[in-house]
Parts: sequence; structure tokens; C-alpha cells
Amino acid sequence: MKTIVFTGFEPFGGEATNPSWRAVEELMRRPGPVRLIARQIPTVFGQAARAVEEVLGDIQPDGLVCVGQAGGSTGLRVERVGVNLNDARIPDNAGQQPVDQPIVAGGPAAYWSTLPTRRLVEALGRAGIPAELSYSAGTFVCNHVLYSALHYAAAHGLKTRVGFIHVPYLPEQAVGKANTPCMSLETMVRGLEIVAQELADWLEACDLAHPSRE
Repeated sequence: MKTIVFTGFEPFGGEATNPSWRAVEELMRRPGPVRLIARQIPTVFGQAARAVEEVLGDIQPDGLVCVGQAGGSTGLRVERVGVNLNDARIPDNAGQQPVDQPIVAGGPAAYWSTLPTRRLVEALGRAGIPAELSYSAGTFVCNHVLYSALHYAAAHGLKTRVGFIHVPYLPEQAVGKANTPCMSLETMVRGLEIVAQELADWLEACDLAHPSRE
């Protein structure tokens, strides 16, 4: 059985809730053929990176799917790339607001997600869940986490597949925000269920195609 860790963030930017953590919490209540583990990540530069590095180092799961909030999105955004840049439009939850700073000094400019991103988007689409490939995870703590996790996995030679998915606002967050798209919690959770199953199936197929010689 494959082990997949899903992370979500604490609320930030004046919001009372964060749909990423709400959806991850609910996902853990859904039984399935995949071993799922949840971790909440602080919306704080530096602390967030250390949190995902601890997950990778301590658990060494088969997959790490970080989930974050992207207000204004109309569906699930499966991120393809993390860039080596912290550039915050608003302060994080510790009051930090870095501008034009590298996440890892001297690190690569970017890392590609190691999840089967297109396969995930296609599976979500078949299930009727709005989803798209995204080529920018921004430059706030979401991108900070994606880049940091990919860098740690690469630097330590881990086999863990790492990626990031943004989710829209919940309906209650869209109240008072004119023309702001949102998505029900149930739809988000169903989307993450599909991601978990699709990722597990893909990992199993990779094992069959490239069996260990140990």
C-alpha cells in the first residue's frame, strides 16, 4: 500500500478558514486503498519549508501533495513548477514580507513537479471536477513550500514524488467578494480523493515498469 502525505495551510490574509486544510482534514475521514497522512503547514516563510522537510525526512512517503488556497481560482490548479523566489504581496502569519529573495541561495532557478500533473488534471476532468494545469504557484508561501520540498527531495536523493495543488475559496469565503468564484468543500475533497487514487495507481504502475533489483 502506498503512503501519500497531504498538507494544508492554516488561515492567512485575514481569512477565518483555509480551504486547503479543511479539505485535507476531511479527506482523512474517507476510507480507501491508500495510506493517507495529513499535516498542517504554517503560513510562514521558513517554518513552512522546515515542516515539509520534516515530513520528507521522517516519513519518506511515496507521495507528497501540498495543497493551498488560491482565491479567484475557478477550479483545482495542479502546479507544474516551483521557482526559487520569495516575493510577498502581503505579510505572512509572522509578519514577514520578503521581496526578491531566493528560497535557497545558489539553488536552481526552478524545479518541475514530480507528480504526473497532466494525468491528474485529466482524471479530475473525467470526474467532472474543474481542474487545470498551472505554470505559476505564485511567489508566496505556497510556492515556497513547493520549491523547498522539491529541493529537499532532490538534494537527499529521495524517491518521494512531490507536487502542489491549489484550491479555490469555499462558498463562505466568497461572501462579500463580488464576482469571486468558489467551490464546495465536498467537491474539493472528491478532487483530492481522485488525486490520491490516481497517484497511487501511477506509482504502482511505475513499480511494475521498473522493478527494484535489490
